[in-house]
Amino acid sequence: MSVTDEDMQQLLAASRTYTLMVLRDGPNMGSPETPGLIWEHGRRNLGLKSDGAMPVVCAVDDDSDLCGIAVLDMELEEARRVMDGDPGVQAGIFTYELHTTRSFPGSALA
Repeated sequence: MSVTDEDMQQLLAASRTYTLMVLRDGPNMGSPETPGLIWEHGRRNLGLKSDGAMPVVCAVDDDSDLCGIAVLDMELEEARRVMDGDPGVQAGIFTYELHTTRSFPGSALA
């Protein structure tokens, strides 16, 4: 498919701000509480996904310290409050970074 300059302008005008979250191992990863806290972290993420607040959530399954990424449909400060309330973050199982990003509403993984 060929994308014209006009197509690009229309698509870019429709983009909006989201927050990208990068989740990494924290200092307490591997503690005895880790499995239960990861389970509750996952439950919370699925609730946020169901509510539309975290439309994209991806676990990372490699040998790095990267645990996951997510796109949050909220401003940076609200995302910080949400992540600070995560049980895995509170317990030091995870740390996170937040980045303001732009994307296209309705984007989806297939």
